[in-house]
Amino acid sequence: MSVLFTPIRLRGLEMRNRVWVAPMCQYSADNADGVPTDWHLVHLGSRASGGAGLVMTEATAVTDEGRITPWDLGIYNEEQVTAFSRITKFIESQGAAPAIQLAHAGRKASTNRPWLGGKPVAPVDGGWVPGAPSAIAYNEGYPQPHEYTTAEVHGIIDAFAAAAERSVRAGFRVIEIHSAHGYLLHQFLSPHTNLRTDEFGGSFAGRTKLTLDIAKAVRAAMPTTMPLLVRISASEYVDEGWDLDHSVALSTLLKDAGVDMIDCSSGGNLPHQKLTVYPGYQVGFARAIREATGISTGAVGLISEPNQAEGIVASGDADVVLLAREELRDPYWPMRAAKALGAEHEWPVQYARAK
Repeated sequence: MSVLFTPIRLRGLEMRNRVWVAPMCQYSADNADGVPTDWHLVHLGSRASGGAGLVMTEATAVTDEGRITPWDLGIYNEEQVTAFSRITKFIESQGAAPAIQLAHAGRKASTNRPWLGGKPVAPVDGGWVPGAPSAIAYNEGYPQPHEYTTAEVHGIIDAFAAAAERSVRAGFRVIEIHSAHGYLLHQFLSPHTNLRTDEFGGSFAGRTKLTLDIAKAVRAAMPTTMPLLVRISASEYVDEGWDLDHSVALSTLLKDAGVDMIDCSSGGNLPHQKLTVYPGYQVGFARAIREATGISTGAVGLISEPNQAEGIVASGDADVVLLAREELRDPYWPMRAAKALGAEHEWPVQYARAK
């Protein structure tokens, strides 16, 4: 029997299998105001009809200045809630769990679409001055960010909690907090990007406080039966930076705060990171955190073949796999994988004649 195609339960929600769609930015929001469009309905909906157990939105900003680009999704107003409701209903109608990733880009905000170069967008061109834990630019050619005051940091915690409440009303069944890839929460975690001397800086306890406070605030804004995930970068691949030992310690604290799964990615905070990329290169992080803390984990990173994904969950490396680029290439990857693994998998009735 395929373990990959067995259900998994987190709190009060059972997902039909362990093939999940990871967050992937589309840079296609409407009116430059974070509102999802028909593109998002088709993009996310096709992955649900394609057989995934869970389908997660792209990094969805909790404030307008938290967007990576002016064309990213947000969940900070009621127009966004209404537009998302249509999408979550369709995802759920296809048997998948609709999930949302709540995010704030921090110093990496206000950039252009990747296919237009991805460089910073100045305020005169419709961008804004990004904020960060400390006034350190991401890289050469990037603006120096505004250093958030302590009061502003507390306001960001409130924004995550409000976004969680809107997410519940929009019909999402799972929430993930984005604390990875060099975005705001990761910036607070790293000693290279957090030079603060207030309660949100300095020691490990200070640098992890924002992520923990947000996890607690989001947990309190959600039904107790609803799963909460946190995505982390388990290592930032630089000397004296955030590493796996730190991630294990943080994951223990997050588990105590009511988080149900750690989505284990890596890198993204510093342009001088050094890493070697190969199929499954981040899976070891998921296994290490799972074994050390007992929390459920998700594995990511160049997972593309059915037997590879099956081996990850069957061996106990992780509880689920989250696919990104492979799902862009093939929205029906779960159907193909189920056939390859000899697993039963229900197809949409409209497609059954092709099964």
